[in-house]
Amino acid sequence: METHSVPELFGSLVFDDRQMRSRLSSKVYASLRKTIDEGSKLDPKVAESVAQAMKEWALEKGATHFTHWFQPLTGITAEKHDSFISPSPDGSVIMEFSGKELIQGEPDASSFPSGGLRATFEARGYTAWDPTSYAFIKDKTLCIPTAFCSYGGEALDKKTPLLRSMEALNKQALRILRLFGNTTAKNVKTSVGPEQEYFLITKEMYDQRPDLKYTGRTLYGSRPPKGQEMDDHYFGVIKPRVQAFMNDLNEELWKLGILAKTEHNEVAPAQHELAPIYSTTNIATDQNQLMMEIMQKVASRHGLVCLLHEKPFAGVNGSGKHNNWSMATDTGINLLSPGDTPYENAQFLLFLCAVIKAVDDYQDLLRLSVATAGNDHRLGANEAPPAIISVFLGDELSAILDAIEEDKPYSGTEKKIMKLGVDVLPAFPRDNTDRNRTSPFAFTGNKFEFRSLGSSNSIACANIMLNTVVAESLKIYADRLEGAEDFEKTLHEMIKKTIKDHKRILFNGNGYDDAWVKEATEVRGLCNYRTTPDCMPHILDEKNVKVLTGHGVFTEKEIESRCDIMLENYCKQVRIEANTMIDMAYRQVLPAVTAYADKLSETVAAKKAVTGSLACSYETTVISRLSVLADQIYERTGAVEKAIITLADAADVIAESAAIRDDLLPKMGELRAAVDEAETLVSSKEWPYPSYGDMLFSVR
Repeated sequence: METHSVPELFGSLVFDDRQMRSRLSSKVYASLRKTIDEGSKLDPKVAESVAQAMKEWALEKGATHFTHWFQPLTGITAEKHDSFISPSPDGSVIMEFSGKELIQGEPDASSFPSGGLRATFEARGYTAWDPTSYAFIKDKTLCIPTAFCSYGGEALDKKTPLLRSMEALNKQALRILRLFGNTTAKNVKTSVGPEQEYFLITKEMYDQRPDLKYTGRTLYGSRPPKGQEMDDHYFGVIKPRVQAFMNDLNEELWKLGILAKTEHNEVAPAQHELAPIYSTTNIATDQNQLMMEIMQKVASRHGLVCLLHEKPFAGVNGSGKHNNWSMATDTGINLLSPGDTPYENAQFLLFLCAVIKAVDDYQDLLRLSVATAGNDHRLGANEAPPAIISVFLGDELSAILDAIEEDKPYSGTEKKIMKLGVDVLPAFPRDNTDRNRTSPFAFTGNKFEFRSLGSSNSIACANIMLNTVVAESLKIYADRLEGAEDFEKTLHEMIKKTIKDHKRILFNGNGYDDAWVKEATEVRGLCNYRTTPDCMPHILDEKNVKVLTGHGVFTEKEIESRCDIMLENYCKQVRIEANTMIDMAYRQVLPAVTAYADKLSETVAAKKAVTGSLACSYETTVISRLSVLADQIYERTGAVEKAIITLADAADVIAESAAIRDDLLPKMGELRAAVDEAETLVSSKEWPYPSYGDMLFSVR
């Protein structure tokens, strides 16, 4: 693809603002823009006009069907396709699409997770058009981004609470801006740039691994002689086959209006990253879900499989999704931009303090927003942020906050010019903040990077919580400032108090250090929820229910349902993994171990027949060890089976998840250890699965 064709290609399959402006009357376009930009009520007549224009555009692009594209609580997207055709009296068909079909759909709500909000026989549910996210064409189908709710109006998706949280933050942020004299901003929106990490392996290798097919990660596998120790893969030369995949992927994403920008090799062999340019949080969430789907489809075309699991290979770097988050007005003001003199920028300092306060007050909500069975393997594993939530600000901002807390003047520091000692190389200014890859929540110049998200996660969950808790901080500030007799004095005291009260959450050091874990928990009193069963029940804590319901993001029933759904998903995922381990152990691992031991026994017998000696130290030693391992594998597989059976005795899903954490997962670990040792002793020709080395270095 030639570079000059990119502008034509970009958004060619999206019914974006360019299409709306050209295909709608000026009156209809203005009304729709008002709905999109200001949240005003949608006029049904406008919807009818939009539907007709959208249908004509879609037909021109070769679409034959339409679907309400939504994000149920399964973690992936859902769609039900309907064709545009309607019967005509003469026996032919006509292509129709009405405003009603655009605005509302009716999927079966009983077939999606509801956490008790819907009974099996209560099937009706609704999808509702989200005008703020552009429709697009995928596989000859017009996809209309929609919210999904039950017959009773409860949110059954991730888009609805996300939009609610964005509105909550917008409301409180505007209150603050008005206090600072800003009367022109009409709204404040959060924007996100999610960096997506993933692995690529050949389909040939993938097809031979039942664990990858059923669970997305390898449940067995010994470490290869070479992994990521040499740091030679990170930002290394991209292999031709991977580059071809990336080129194809870029084209597909650009057609869908997704601003794919940066691509590179990641730390582990076969691991890569794709980063888009920032978009409004709602759109970024939709596009990230779409991105993951397209990545897997494009990989298949190239004979590859894209692995999005957080930990597909034990012992090598896992995959995350870095959620770069900021707030900005519709007039283009980034509220997290310090400016040249952040010490004098009171508005910036207040918004900065609002985030610090929010993160400290609601560490548990942020932690549970990224909790999954897959991400539990990654967090705190010296490759990703620890499970302890903390905030990194860098030296300059930390010094500024210290000066404010102590009521001391801050003289500031001159921008340091980096000189590399070679005349031909340019000098350049050093950034005010370093980067801290061990921090879960790091300030990186004019945004915060929430690094704890797992690679397969929807970014909706983390941003729902982040938007809501920051809205709460802003509400507290606005309530105080609006009633203040002396605005400047109250503002200064409030910023100073926030710094003093929430300083414990600020940490610029090494999050991988064991000393930090001790300091964070024992000295600072920060939360350390290492697993999903540890953190997820805390969504039901009184303070968390209060903040989520207080801003209208969730009802109490919706919160309870989400707790149940997330823990059910955790339990189901680990059960599938355990059952897969059992199946692989009985049907392939044990037969391979015993067959290889039998072959060695035949070799021993043959040597004895020739030499009359039993001096076969290699064979007899390996036979002896494999015999022990075979017994261990058999016994430990049985222990995993029993642990699964006992889960039926759990009183509820919280108790079941705790039993999985405390009993089943340790037994699965013991089984794996025995199998992985056996792999190192059995001939590679006899082992039933491709090794880690085979898979990680299979793409050339």
